[in-house]
Amino acid sequence: MDVWGDCYSIGKWQDVIVETLESGDSAPIFNINPKDIREFDAIFLGGGAAGRFGAAYLRALGGRVLIIDRWPFLGGSCPHQACVPHHLFSDCAAQLMLERTFSGKLWFQKLNDKIVSIKNIVELFRTGRTGPHAVMNYQTKEQLGLEFALNTEPTIIDSHTIQVGNREFHAKNLVLALGAKPVLPDISGANLKGVFNSQTLVEKLDYEPGNTIVVIGGGKSAIEYGCFFNSTGRRTLVVARHQIMPMLKDAESRAYAILMMEEQGMEFLENAEVMEIKGNAQGKVKSVSIKTSDSIITIDTDFVFMGLGEQANSEIIAQKLALETGEKGFIKVNRHMETSLPHIYAVGDVTGPPMEMFKARKEGVCAAKNIMGQTTEYKAVDYPDFMHTHYEVCWLGLSEEEARQRHANVKVMKLPPDNPNGLDVGLPAGDRMMLYLMAKPRMSGFQKLIIDGDNRKVLGAFHIGYGAKDGFQYLNYLVKKGLTIDDLADMDELFISPSYFIQLCRLRAGDPHFNDM
Repeated sequence: MDVWGDCYSIGKWQDVIVETLESGDSAPIFNINPKDIREFDAIFLGGGAAGRFGAAYLRALGGRVLIIDRWPFLGGSCPHQACVPHHLFSDCAAQLMLERTFSGKLWFQKLNDKIVSIKNIVELFRTGRTGPHAVMNYQTKEQLGLEFALNTEPTIIDSHTIQVGNREFHAKNLVLALGAKPVLPDISGANLKGVFNSQTLVEKLDYEPGNTIVVIGGGKSAIEYGCFFNSTGRRTLVVARHQIMPMLKDAESRAYAILMMEEQGMEFLENAEVMEIKGNAQGKVKSVSIKTSDSIITIDTDFVFMGLGEQANSEIIAQKLALETGEKGFIKVNRHMETSLPHIYAVGDVTGPPMEMFKARKEGVCAAKNIMGQTTEYKAVDYPDFMHTHYEVCWLGLSEEEARQRHANVKVMKLPPDNPNGLDVGLPAGDRMMLYLMAKPRMSGFQKLIIDGDNRKVLGAFHIGYGAKDGFQYLNYLVKKGLTIDDLADMDELFISPSYFIQLCRLRAGDPHFNDM
């Protein structure tokens, strides 16, 4: 199928994608300019975040670039199996927590003691996910003018030559934007029907899970999906070999996040290990054996979710090219995104953590700049971060513990403040928190600002609630530029705001020797 020269609307792209996925058609979709006889400056293998943004930047610099991807769409796993379904499920978790908290009150339905469908939400996602795919195909072709070959598994001939069907494409450089996939642990019974990860959940779930779910892992994926499962009314047990939520370094913020999950009925087994997943005669999960510090327990369940991190999609290509790889197959690169071989770059999740959209896109851009002669370095450090529980959890900079190890005069501003009533006070309040504020204030969130009392600079920020994630993108940039409490006090807040950092700072900005608040 050759689409060059034809204007495909978003709707037409959506029809093509749906038809291709449903029919299993393996014919490549080519968008190649037949009049451009230049050699490609780069071929990007993979059209996800790293590949698409890197290719767009390379073309903007005047180069010729080709994207090749196995899917009939661009955008990679994010809209298809990863970040988009995770956000949908997290939206559901937040809404269901609200409805269960106010069950039978005001205008809310009686939802307590009811289990709602997981399968229906998964099916909703399956039918709706082609919309973002179609937009990215349209944007890439019509607005960015990029050349691509989709719906095809490329064959690497050598470091400059790629075969797609019966066509060969040559390039000065090869950029591997291959992405990553969930880790498959060596646990007996891991291949039974009823064992899922973030990819297989949205592709293969064909039954309604029972009343109990076991989640393996303690990181982002495990917690985020676990909170969704819990919000549907099911008993949800999270089993982690070590501490849960280790990425949230601030102990006080982490404690609040865990407490709120526990109050929703989440159960956590830290320093525990799943020994075996047992199946029935039909090859379906029936129970899980878990080793704790005290004993071995058995949990009856027909649904196990594995959230154990990711490994690189690099096995075949790295072996073919004899590339140097590290743990979990992640391709080793320097700060120019160069691999161990000349003219071969690697970008995005295939290079390893952090598995974040900004990191993938910026690595793609970095590779593009270096290919086009603009010497550039990049390494993901000092970035803002977030995850979902039933809430949105955001953080940046140093935790209070880290700050006190590095600085002599650390000050803290937070809501709720330290007080005799603990969490049961009427602040903070912000977007989507007002009902909690009025009826159950301990659920209205937690926020914290860490400050160097000597130079008045912000060292860290933490927010558990809703609506602050967008602001943390910009706040982190300002913090790296030396943001002080006086700078914050001079800003114009849009009250009532998700975070109270501006007003807390303004209350203290006039005091040269301010105290905690």
